[in-house]
Amino acid sequence: MTLRFSDHTPATVEADLLVLGVTTDTLADRLQGALGAFGAQVAAAAEAESYTGKLATTLVVRTLGALPVRRVCVVGTGDGSPGDLRRAAGAGAMVARNAGDQTIALALGALDNTSASTVAEGVIAGAYRFDRYKAAAARKAAPETVLVLESDAADAAFGLAIAKAQSLARDLVNEPADAIYPATLAAQARALATDRMTVEVWEGDKLVEERMNGMLTVGKGSDRGPRFIHMTYRPAGTPRKRIGLVGKGVTFDAGGLSIKTAAGMLTMRCDMGGSAAVIGVMKAIAELEPDVEVHGFIGAAENMLGGSACKLGDIITYRNGKTVEIHNTDAEGRLVMADCLCVASELGLDGLVDIATLTGACVVALGEHYTGLFTQDDAMATALLASADAAGEGLWRMPLPDFYKDKLKGEWGDIKNVGGRAAGATTAGLFLSEFVENTPWAHLDIAGPAFLDKTTRHFVSGGTGAMVPTLTRWILS
Repeated sequence: MTLRFSDHTPATVEADLLVLGVTTDTLADRLQGALGAFGAQVAAAAEAESYTGKLATTLVVRTLGALPVRRVCVVGTGDGSPGDLRRAAGAGAMVARNAGDQTIALALGALDNTSASTVAEGVIAGAYRFDRYKAAAARKAAPETVLVLESDAADAAFGLAIAKAQSLARDLVNEPADAIYPATLAAQARALATDRMTVEVWEGDKLVEERMNGMLTVGKGSDRGPRFIHMTYRPAGTPRKRIGLVGKGVTFDAGGLSIKTAAGMLTMRCDMGGSAAVIGVMKAIAELEPDVEVHGFIGAAENMLGGSACKLGDIITYRNGKTVEIHNTDAEGRLVMADCLCVASELGLDGLVDIATLTGACVVALGEHYTGLFTQDDAMATALLASADAAGEGLWRMPLPDFYKDKLKGEWGDIKNVGGRAAGATTAGLFLSEFVENTPWAHLDIAGPAFLDKTTRHFVSGGTGAMVPTLTRWILS
């Protein structure tokens, strides 16, 4: 998809679809001012359909030759903030993709660089489809060209970089587990290597040598061995900060011996959503080139049920010396991530964020629109919440009190990998905290928003690339 800025007016532009922004207060005036005489016909259609121009709602009218465009899609732009413009642009792009339109003209009002970038994010997210496995006749091509009207001087490069990175993360989550497994996930990371981005992968004996015993334990039941992936972006000059991201990369989660139900397994290709987000952020960082050194750590493993699978009661000794009793093999993501957090803590970073589809408890608490934020560092919480607000992503701070650590106290080892039903998302975060040392740290639980069962806002069902926009903005801030 190519995005260009144009000085055409809405009434003169040639395109398959014109997406025209309106508000509830200015609907009639906007239609007449932008579309001339044809605006009266669109206004009549709006009245007939009881369309009022509420945020991200759409009304499509065929022009039948009255304008150079084939159809007009009226969309509500809310208060005109970047976040509302993102949703409006995404809603318009959804209409275009569903119809197979190849050229879209966007007229959402005058945009500055910030608004232009969020509009670019919305268009690409709304037009996204993962249909490579469908028959050719069932696919509708993505729009080739997007013309942004009324803002010919704006620059959307920032938003385009984030949108492409988010689309990559969505692709990785949506691929079946037979296509994305530890080795191929590592290959996806290696494909991003540049002069400034190095990618190191540990496997086999190297994992044993480095005492990456969490991912070795989780991966024992699979014929496909685990991988530890370390991506490093280094800026041209002295870095202002050194930041780390840790992503959960369980490429398929059958639950191990604590086996999931068939229905529970069906979408478990999404259990590597955290690693997909890290790869997406690293792609954006490589393009945007901030003066920050960024490390991306991924623990990739399949949680299967082979004869060598780990058993309840097994004890893992981690590279930091702590021991963990296995009380549930379906609480495996934290075991894998603990290895990565140990390695990251050894680097003396200025900040560390892990991201994972970690607990069903967080979905129960926050639903599919919010990521849970767990940290005892108020400054990190404030910065991440501000970045999420700018990115239009739901992020909600949850409690992380030390007194709940008693729920994790082990009988034979130091701690156990589950703390019971109560406060399940919090005890998962506290478990991870045991493997972070001397580094400001936050945990993001994306179990809700990482994968959607149905179209929600301007995202179709499937992977969303959750937190790619937020974390990219946080790093650049």
